[in-house]
Amino acid sequence: MPPPALAPAAGEPTGPLTAPLDGLDDALAAVDAFDRALVAGLLRPQPARVADLTALAHAVAGSPLAARVAEAAEKAAAGAASEDHFTALAAARSALLGAAHDALLARADETAGRTRDEKAPTAPAARPAVNLLLAARTWLADLARAGWQGIDHELVGAAAPIVSAMLPDPALRRLATLLDGFAAELAASCPGSALERFPARRWGDLWARALLLTRSGALGPAATGTATGRLLPLGIDLHEHATAAQAQVHAVFEPADGSASRLVRASVSMPKPDTVVAAGVWQLLRPHLFLLAALGEGRAVHLTDMPLSEEGDLIWDDERARPGDPADAFATARVALPTATAALTAPLDRHPARLAEPVFLEGYDTRRDGDALTFGLPGYSLAVDTDRVPAAGPLTPDAVAASSACIGLLRWDDGAFRVQPLAVETTVRKKTVALQAGAWAGGTTDKAGVKAEKAATDAVTVLRERAGRLLRT
Repeated sequence: MPPPALAPAAGEPTGPLTAPLDGLDDALAAVDAFDRALVAGLLRPQPARVADLTALAHAVAGSPLAARVAEAAEKAAAGAASEDHFTALAAARSALLGAAHDALLARADETAGRTRDEKAPTAPAARPAVNLLLAARTWLADLARAGWQGIDHELVGAAAPIVSAMLPDPALRRLATLLDGFAAELAASCPGSALERFPARRWGDLWARALLLTRSGALGPAATGTATGRLLPLGIDLHEHATAAQAQVHAVFEPADGSASRLVRASVSMPKPDTVVAAGVWQLLRPHLFLLAALGEGRAVHLTDMPLSEEGDLIWDDERARPGDPADAFATARVALPTATAALTAPLDRHPARLAEPVFLEGYDTRRDGDALTFGLPGYSLAVDTDRVPAAGPLTPDAVAASSACIGLLRWDDGAFRVQPLAVETTVRKKTVALQAGAWAGGTTDKAGVKAEKAATDAVTVLRERAGRLLRT
C-alpha cells in the first residue's frame, strides 16, 4: 500500500488528504457556536448565545432534523428547553460531526486505496426506558442549563449515585464509564466560575454523546455475527484516563471459509484508580484478554464462533480463541493489510476524533523540529503524533525517529491528518528489530519493562491492602 500523503512539498500538487473539503469549516463552526452556548449555560442565554443556538439550527436546516432542532433552539433561547429539546440539540451537533467524519474517512480511504463495506450498520435493539437512563438524562440536562461556568461540586457530585447504580449492569457499563470519567473531569475543574479557559469541544463531545446514549436503543454495539478463522494482530492502542483504561487491538481477520479478509478490533476496558499508571495499567487489563499476550509473543490467534459486530468489533471471549503460529505484525502489514476490507462506522461513533485507520508506512525519512516529528515521504510529509505513544511500552519518540517502517493509525486532529505509531522497525546493532507500543501487554523480560512492572506491582499491592482494610472496618 502506498504511504498516505499529507502536506505537499514546495511546488508539489496538493494530495488528497490536504485538498479542501466543502462545508467542513462551516460544520465545525456551527459546532463551536453551540459549544460556546454550553459554556455559558442555557438557563438564561444572553443574545450572543442565542445567535450561537440559531447557527446550529441553520446548519441542519436542510436535514430531517431541521424542524425539531429549530424548535429546540427556540426553546433553549427562551430558557425553557426540556430534556427532549436538549437531546435534539445534541443530535444536531453529533450529525454535523458525523458528516465531517464521513468526508474525512472517504479521503483517508482514497489515499490508502482501502475498500469499505457498503452496508450501513443496523441500529441496536431497543431497550425499555429505565429509571437510571432517565436519571442520567436529567443530570446532563442540569449541566446544560448551568453551563460549564456554572458547575459546582454539588451539581457534579449528583452523578455519583447514578454511576454506582449503573456499573453492575453490563448493558449500562459503557454509559456509566463515560459519565464517571466526565464527572471526574468536571469535578477537577470546580467551581466553573473560577476557570479562565474551558475544553469546550471535549466537554461538548462528552455531554452530547452521553445524552444520546441515554436514549433507548443507543447502547449497542450488539453482536450480529460470528468469526471463525485466523486473527493477525497489527498493534495495540492504549487509552488511559484517570478513572479507566482500555486496550484496543487492531488486527486483520482471515475467515476460515476463504472469504475476503477484513479489519477488526478487539478491546478490553477496566475502571482504575488514578494512581495506577504506565505499566501498571497492563496488570489491570491483562487477565481479561489473552490476545494481549499473543501480540506480545508475535502470534496469530485462531477464533471459533467469536461474536462480531457489524462495525468490526470482536466481542471477545477467551474460550473461543486459542494461540496460533508465529505471525509477524510487519509481515501482516505488508501483505494482508492492503487487501483487508474495513467496516462502516456506527452512527454514534461518527466523529473526526474517532478516526483511527490502520496504515503501513515505509521508505520515509524523519525530520525533527524541537518536539515535532514528521515522516518525509516522496513529495509529502506526514506529522507524527508521538504524544499518543504510551509510556507502558518500549516504543519511544526517539525509536520512532530512528525507524524505517511504521504500523500506525491515521488520525485527524487539530485540523490535519497525523499518524499515531503502534509499532516501528528500526536498526539496533546492525540488525532490524521491531518495537511494539503494546509489547509489554502480556508481560516482558525486557529490563526496563521488568523494572516498570515491579514499581506498578508495588503500587497495586498497596492499593489492594488499603482496600482490604477499608472493607474489614
